[in-house]
Amino acid sequence: MDNLFDKYYEKYDAWYDKQKLAYLCELKAIGKVLPKKGHGLEIGVGTGRFAQALGITTGIDPSKKMIEIAEKRGINVKLGYGENLSFEDSTFDYVAIIMAICFTRNPQEVLKQAYRVLKKKGKIIIAIVDKDSFLGQFYQRKKSLFYKKASFFNPQELTGLLKNAGFHKFSYYQTLYDFPDEIKSVQDPEKGFGRGGFVVIAGEKK
Repeated sequence: MDNLFDKYYEKYDAWYDKQKLAYLCELKAIGKVLPKKGHGLEIGVGTGRFAQALGITTGIDPSKKMIEIAEKRGINVKLGYGENLSFEDSTFDYVAIIMAICFTRNPQEVLKQAYRVLKKKGKIIIAIVDKDSFLGQFYQRKKSLFYKKASFFNPQELTGLLKNAGFHKFSYYQTLYDFPDEIKSVQDPEKGFGRGGFVVIAGEKK
């Protein structure tokens, strides 16, 4: 998986320019639950597209090529995995995992690590392509370059993993009601899930 992103990092990053309206829809949905202040970490920061736009200053990713771009975007990046975070306990006000949870080797351990590095009442924000949505079904059938190795989740499954890790007080927002290349304008996020292909789940550390 790491070699896949190291090999095709330019293709990955270019998607956000090609599908800019879809990207802006995703940012708007994440913005509904993202804290307005505080020190944030993005696990699976990739090329830093989301971190830079959302004001997240710290990231971790296993792809050397990806983090080189993230660093150029002003992100303080560490090379590593979400399953073994090299940060002290109670370091961050919030942790974001945007699309990356479906590429992790052990999602439950990633969430436990996120819980550990969060401060009390810290927030976790996870964004996924909903496995049961029209978009999730399409990506699973298409077996695209990146998603053919992904393990998709629906919001209920991910909420179960978050509960197991100790999180509570969940909220949900959705967007992408059309395929990315068919979107004509930035869509307004809606509460809940079940209609949009892109779902943001937020929870709180007890």
